[in-house]
Formats: sequence, C-alpha cells, structure tokens
Amino acid sequence: MFKKTALILLLILLVVAAWNYKLIRYGLQQGRGQLSIVWNARDVNEVMNDPQVPDSVKTKLSYISVVRQYAIDSLGLNDTDNYTTLYDQKGKPVLWVVTGTKPFAFEPYEWDFPVVGTVPYKGFFREELATREMEAVSAKGFDAGVRTVGGWSTLGWFRDPILSEMLTRSDGDLANLIIHELVHSTIFVKDSVTFNENLASFIADKGTVLFLKSHFGDSSVQVLNYYRELGDEKKFADHILLGADKLDSLYSNLSNLDSASLAVKKTNLIRKVVESVDTLQLTFNYDIRSRLEAQFPNNTYFMSFIRYRERQQDLDSLFFSRYEGNLRFMISEFIKTYPYL
Repeated sequence: MFKKTALILLLILLVVAAWNYKLIRYGLQQGRGQLSIVWNARDVNEVMNDPQVPDSVKTKLSYISVVRQYAIDSLGLNDTDNYTTLYDQKGKPVLWVVTGTKPFAFEPYEWDFPVVGTVPYKGFFREELATREMEAVSAKGFDAGVRTVGGWSTLGWFRDPILSEMLTRSDGDLANLIIHELVHSTIFVKDSVTFNENLASFIADKGTVLFLKSHFGDSSVQVLNYYRELGDEKKFADHILLGADKLDSLYSNLSNLDSASLAVKKTNLIRKVVESVDTLQLTFNYDIRSRLEAQFPNNTYFMSFIRYRERQQDLDSLFFSRYEGNLRFMISEFIKTYPYL
C-alpha cells in the first residue's frame, strides 16, 4: 500500500514538473543568477575597511547607509539586510527585463509566477535569454521590448545588494532609488504591479525630498538640484503619458482600420511625440530625442510610464486629503491595509 501511494505521488510530481518545466527551468536560471550576485557581493563594512577601495566609493556607500537608516527610522520602512552589501558590476549590466504590450491597445503581455502572481515583465540575468524571450513575445503579435535596470527588489527572497553602477548617480537620484526599492520590501500587493510601482515612485519622490532636507539642509544645492530633476522628470513623464492618451484614442476610434493602416498612423503619432520632446525646456540636457530616435518607442515604452507614473496625481491628492501631508502616517496606513508578503 505504501509503495502504491509513493508511486502515485511520484507520478503526480512528474506530471507537475513536466507541466511547469519552463517555469522550473526559468526559476533555476534566475536563482543561479541572483545567487551569483549575492555570493560575490561584499559586505559594506568590509569594503569600508579595505584600503584599496577609493574614498569616493566609500563616501557613496556611507551615504547609502544614511539613506537606508533614514528610510527605516523616519519613514517607517522595513528594516532588512538590503543594501548592506556591494556587488561590482565591472561597468556591465546584470539584469535585463522583457515587457510586451498589444500593438493597438495598452494591454500588457503577462507572466504568471508563484507568490507574486501575474506580472507584466520578466527578468533575466543573461542578455541572450532576454532577447530570446522578447523575440518569442513579438512572434505572438505583441509589441515587445527589453531594457536593463539599475536596481530591483527580490521581495525579501535574497539580500539585495548595492550595485556598483548605482554609485554614479546624483545624491537625489541615488536616495530615490534606495527608498523606492525599500518600499517594495515593505508594501507589496499581489497581481497589482501598476499600484506597487506607482506607490513606490510616489513614496520615493516625497521621501527623498524629506531626506535631502534633513541631511543637507532646506536650501542646499542637493535639494535644489533634486527639485530640478523632479521637475524634468514630471515634464517628460507628462509628455509621454499625454502621448499614450493620444495613442489610446487612436486605437479606440480607428479600430475599423486594417492593421497595416493603423500601424502607419501609430508610427506617425509616435514620431510626433518623439520630435516634440525638444519643446519641453528641461533644465538638464539628457539628449532624450536622440536616444528615442535611435531606439524608436513602441507601446511597451509608453506602458512603462503608465506603470510607474500614471497614478501620481491621485496619490498626491490622497496624500494631502487623507494623510494631511504626513508621509510616515501614509506609509503606516498602507502597511496596515496591504501587509507585506
């Protein structure tokens, strides 16, 4: 009887394994890539005591430690081991993310994963695997894209390290990135990527202002520059979101056209969005138009701004109406409403 039961269980496991072969293989690939980074990351304390490490690196690491502690003590984000180690990227990307969107609608291609649920992106630690996945999504008739990322959260599964390329960021941008990722390890709603990313972006923007004022002073150069960076970011995000609205209207009102005709109108409209970037009068020179022309956007590009920035105005209204402009109070209430994984 025992042997028969064991055989049945084994058969069930084999069927499940066969059914989820691709998911299991992907999980092993990702686990290998993540563990390689974790194992090769050095403890920040060790790096700080290494006489071979330049003072400029140590200054940035010390700064990140201060940002991290502020996020925990003053904002109420979870105290984890994240960003207490350093991984040397040697100037190369380490993670590529693939996304997909319907060609004539802002409906994302989605992947299903255990625990986190349905997500509209898939990460890879090997560029060729990301390219292969992007091509597979494109072959199914979706707009597809792949991009590198400067930081990510493993939602507590691993000890997220500081990536060496993070150290090249400005004080404000670096603080924003650290706070954004720490929000993900504090508040996370399953199957709600747009909500999670918009909330993390909102808290990071507000929290970074509070941190910079606390650390450098209200009238410091760092605060002034960060306000300028935020202003540029908002102008550009609003520009792209407006473009997304126009595209969405195009797709809705001209759905009777054949795909070829609609594709031409879509391309022409995106080209206008790209060309009109020059009218934004940004404070800093980002050479955005040249980069967009070199890698012409499709729906995935616009979808990324929807995912990270579409709900900022709603969150800002909520911030003042319900939480009276108190960011820590807002975070604590969200933690109660949406307990972490």
